[in-house]
Amino acid sequence: MGLHDLVYALYERRLATSLTGAHLPRHVGVILDGNRRWARSVGAGDPATGHRRGAAKISDLLTWCEEAGVEIVTLWLLSTDNLARPLDELTPLLKIIERTVTDLADPANRWQVNPVGSLDLLPGETARVLKDAAVRTAGKGSLLVNIAVGYGGRREIADAVRSLLTEHVARGTSLEELAAVLDVEHIADHLYTRGQPDPDLVIRTSGEQRLSGFLMWQSAHSEFYFCEAFWPDFRRVDFLRALRSYAERSRRFGA
Repeated sequence: MGLHDLVYALYERRLATSLTGAHLPRHVGVILDGNRRWARSVGAGDPATGHRRGAAKISDLLTWCEEAGVEIVTLWLLSTDNLARPLDELTPLLKIIERTVTDLADPANRWQVNPVGSLDLLPGETARVLKDAAVRTAGKGSLLVNIAVGYGGRREIADAVRSLLTEHVARGTSLEELAAVLDVEHIADHLYTRGQPDPDLVIRTSGEQRLSGFLMWQSAHSEFYFCEAFWPDFRRVDFLRALRSYAERSRRFGA
């Protein structure tokens, strides 16, 4: 081990030790951004190179989350806007996502895979892989992993309202009756993440400082951490820094 690696290892260990007993997030959302830019930065002409490298990083992140006691992780892998990309880029990306989800659902892993997004917008094979992973991992208790594919925050809210209206129409509720009792919790009960606690911490890599519609409803009181590293370069020390930043904040849940 070289001097640089030794210093890095010592710093990482000290950072991890400093979090002992700290108040840490229960639910972490991650925007895995910067795969294409990473590919360009290393001279790779094919964006799929970055997506493959980024996909290989996911199991590391989930392991770090388990070690920190995180219970739920939501990973944004593909937005509804991404579905408009040229087919020569979108098709390889979907195949990478399919392989990644299949690997996460491997019996050797302890993770419960839960697809969140508009699966009806996805190609049939991609939707099938996501649904199959959910079935095969149902009931696993170590870590709940929400896989956001074909996901958009505005679309989620629209789908939630649509589901709510459909449910009440089936019950025979009139529009006037629904309007009289409608509350935010009624909509929350129809989100893709219904029944789950909202994310305490949202991490975005690549230096971009915006949510781009990620968990728009659920992140109203979340803490945000923006990391300069492209997702394929995201390290355990970056994750620990995000946890430290979260632990140092005083959450007020208000203006």
